Amino acid sequence: MSELERATIDIREAAPLMKRAAYASISVAIVLIAVKFAAGLYTGSVAILSSLVDSMLDLMASAVSLFAIFQAVTPADRLHRFGHGKAEAIGSLVQAAVMMGSSAFVLFEAATRLVAPPQVRNAEAGIGVMGFSIAATVGLVLYQRHIVRKTGSTAISADSLHYTSDILINLSVIVALVIAGYTGFAYADPIFALGIAGYLAWSAFAIVRGSFNVLMDKELTDDDRAAVKTLVRAHPGVLAIHDLRTRSSGANVFIQFHIEVDRTLSLIAAHEIADSVEKVLLERYPGAELIVHVDPQGVIERRDHFER
Repeated sequence: MSELERATIDIREAAPLMKRAAYASISVAIVLIAVKFAAGLYTGSVAILSSLVDSMLDLMASAVSLFAIFQAVTPADRLHRFGHGKAEAIGSLVQAAVMMGSSAFVLFEAATRLVAPPQVRNAEAGIGVMGFSIAATVGLVLYQRHIVRKTGSTAISADSLHYTSDILINLSVIVALVIAGYTGFAYADPIFALGIAGYLAWSAFAIVRGSFNVLMDKELTDDDRAAVKTLVRAHPGVLAIHDLRTRSSGANVFIQFHIEVDRTLSLIAAHEIADSVEKVLLERYPGAELIVHVDPQGVIERRDHFER
């Protein structure tokens, strides 16, 4: 979903969907912690241990995500006139920090086991547990992606990326268990754990980049901006559009611009054109926050130096 498409969403309808997705991720994390803890004790695998630690941090990250979602869907108030949408991006940054911590822990454990690799026991049980983990996580990720398509939630999207990395992690753990358990190559377990640490760090970077774009008020994409300009220019009373500025904040999208109208029009007539332009945009993007400034043709108060 593009950032502009988020403006087609009614936050009142999106809020319960986002909350349900957060509750689902917390529930899955709790179940996986229990089964991985038992499997780690039973097999002695550092790869399973690393996956267990990741699931524990998943639970923490999902709890933060739920809190951020509750904040983000809170309506605008006197002190927060633009709403609380950026809470989602802040929550995503916390998730990224948790993933980086998980990566560092796994890296330390893997390095220790490379020096003195342990013998993996009961590989079959570990493989079964990780298979269950993959099935549960795939189901969660599919549900999260469904919610993201409906809501455009930054926090759920970050959580989904987090759990998608878990699928790859669990697959790598199974491969490590197969190699270590059936070939006796004890180094396979810590080597795969090193790969897990690297992938966690890469996923965390991707989340940080997306969150910073929201927190730093990055413009919408060129395609999104072009779509807005096309709708505005199609209005018969609009002679030109300039100073288009856009940004997103959680599920909220803010759009502001200047339009030029015939300089001979009365103030009432110019106001009616602006209202009509707003109506057209809100019919297409009912969740957008709009600010339209009217300029007489040829009298331009300012120009956006970054306008493309």
